[in-house]
Amino acid sequence: MSITMTADPTREARTEAVRALEAEFGELINRFRRIITENANRVSPGMLPGAYKVFTTIVRRESITLSALAESLTADKGQISRTVRELEQLGLIQRTPDPDDGRSSLLSPTPEGLERLAAARAPHESTLVDALEDWALDDIRNLTRLLHALTAGETPSV
Repeated sequence: MSITMTADPTREARTEAVRALEAEFGELINRFRRIITENANRVSPGMLPGAYKVFTTIVRRESITLSALAESLTADKGQISRTVRELEQLGLIQRTPDPDDGRSSLLSPTPEGLERLAAARAPHESTLVDALEDWALDDIRNLTRLLHALTAGETPSV
C-alpha cells in the first residue's frame, strides 16, 4: 500500500511568492545597510552601524533609560553601555538623572548630536520620497499597513 502525495498548487504558489518577497527584502536590507554605514561615517568617521542604531534609537525615543534601550534593541546591556559611553565621549548624547528612579539615568541626544544626525541624513533624506514619487498615495499607505502587519506578526486588516 503506497500513499501518493499530491502537491498543493496554492501552497506552492504561496511559497514561491514568499521566496520572491524574501529576495526583495534582502535587496532592500542591503541598500539600507549601505545608507546606514554612510550615515554613521558622516556622524562620526569610523562609527560602526551598531553605534549609529543605538544613537538613532535614543534620538527617536528622545529620552530613554539604558535598560529600556537594551530591551528595545534586544541587545546585551553591557555592550549597549559601552556604546553609550562612546556616544557620550563624541558629544552626541547626554545623561541626566531619571526623576522617576534615582538609581537610573535618562539618555537623550545633545543639540550637537541632533545637528550631526540631520547633516548625516541630508544626502539620503529624499531618497524614499523620490522613489515613491509616482506611486499613488493609497499604495504607499497600503504598503505601510502591510509592512506594519508583517513586523507585528498580525494578519493585515482589509
